[in-house]
Amino acid sequence: MADDHDDDDDDSDDASARQERPSRSQRKREALALQRLGVALTRLTPTQLAMLPPLPDELLEAVLEARRLRSRAALARQQQYIGRIMRQVDAVPIERALQALNAKLTG
Repeated sequence: MADDHDDDDDDSDDASARQERPSRSQRKREALALQRLGVALTRLTPTQLAMLPPLPDELLEAVLEARRLRSRAALARQQQYIGRIMRQVDAVPIERALQALNAKLTG
């Protein structure tokens, strides 16, 4: 016969795993922040893009494609795609380079 205590241990392990990972809302906020960062890339000129650290090919192609799109619906889908790519990329160097570029342009 199985002990009832084994089931209780599994429940406590699940609870601790849930506490360690971010909430769904937090994950959504982070994903939106990455998408906004990716969309900011689409607003840069080719010269400004060249000033950033090298972007992964897939991200660069998606950014350039977004610049070509004119349909609002297609652009929204492309921006979501860029956000999905950004979740796989180390965004910190890109964000720092964008901040430095903005500081250089504004001041």
